Amino acid sequence: MAWASSIDAFFKNFKRESQILSEETITLITSHIQKKNLQEALSVIHNALKDIENAPLNIAVTGETGTGKSTFINALMGMGQEDEGAAPTGVTETTMERMPYPHPKLPRVTIWDLPGIGSTKFPPQNYLTKMKFAEYDFFVIISALRFKENDAQLAKAIEMMKMNFYFVRTKIDNDIYNEKKSKPRTFSKENVLMKIQDDCSKHLKAALSSVPQIFLVSNFDVSEYDFPKLQSTLLGELPAHKRYIFMLSLNNVTEATINLKRDSLKQKVFLEALKAGALAIIPLVGMIRDELQDLNETFNLYRSYFGLDDASLENIAKDFNMSVDELKVHLRFPNLFAEGNNVSLGEKLLNYIELISSLTGGPLAARFYYRKTYYLQNLFLDAAANDAKALLNREDLFEEKVGPYISKAPDYWE
Repeated sequence: MAWASSIDAFFKNFKRESQILSEETITLITSHIQKKNLQEALSVIHNALKDIENAPLNIAVTGETGTGKSTFINALMGMGQEDEGAAPTGVTETTMERMPYPHPKLPRVTIWDLPGIGSTKFPPQNYLTKMKFAEYDFFVIISALRFKENDAQLAKAIEMMKMNFYFVRTKIDNDIYNEKKSKPRTFSKENVLMKIQDDCSKHLKAALSSVPQIFLVSNFDVSEYDFPKLQSTLLGELPAHKRYIFMLSLNNVTEATINLKRDSLKQKVFLEALKAGALAIIPLVGMIRDELQDLNETFNLYRSYFGLDDASLENIAKDFNMSVDELKVHLRFPNLFAEGNNVSLGEKLLNYIELISSLTGGPLAARFYYRKTYYLQNLFLDAAANDAKALLNREDLFEEKVGPYISKAPDYWE
């Protein structure tokens, strides 16, 4: 089948850190389609989507008091220090218990604030048991000065349990500012960063067999220094089915992050389109599917993922001293499918599905079903990603919009 030959090519278009399927799963799907085992292919796709959509993500963040741990947690979730549900900052650590912080938009993502091992009386192995180490997908060990013996020993204990850990040195912006103020004539940003990196490595090398990667970050300027590199590394080392949920949880800190988020969503849409096509090719099944009836709801989810939901736009509009309606004039997504009639996109799509599904099934139904599912959502994702980039760069927001983002729906679903 043509589908099978296109699947490998499709997934090879994406960087590893945005891929949401393992190589084994891709191979299994293509194998079933090549052999015309459509029920089996549908089962694999269904299970893959189920794993992607239901996978929980638990991130453990540990470090001593004063290292910027809570601020880092908020930065990772894309939250302000005063937002509801944000980790409290500027307070003295008084508890020896772990504290969960659910992501504000994605309840399956939880970041756990763990007390620094130096503030407990537990040795590393007992510390991990006490903090329920088996529940986390990876650990982030934070310092604001230099990593200590306890940090290195904790990393060794985590490594022995075959779990991933990452060293993050925070408050880099403070170090840069202080160095520039104290040594204005000889100041070199690159030299300061190298000095911090070398100092952290030296202290960790004394306790670890190899020098781990250390990420230098500013919790208040997440587009600078190593924060984007940290995000990319975490994505690349997560299991494929967990990358999707972590990607959606990331703040739009750079255009690269927005592109990765768009690409992970495109892969999910592709899988859903394959599933819809496989269902349509089986007689009568397409007639009773209702998964895509409310496409507007799907688009609203995409808006939320790209920071284009009404609440986010209201905050942005305030920054520009304009109304939300005035702001939306400069965005692509609100008018993408506007055609000047009273029929909603969801109603029009449903009518189209019913028309195609009235067939008895077969390749023709599958082809139309697939094209319709894939085209519409990809069109919206491209527009939303471009809007998110314009809002990120701000000055691009008011440029005249040109390009392939059209407001007329494709002829084949008229």
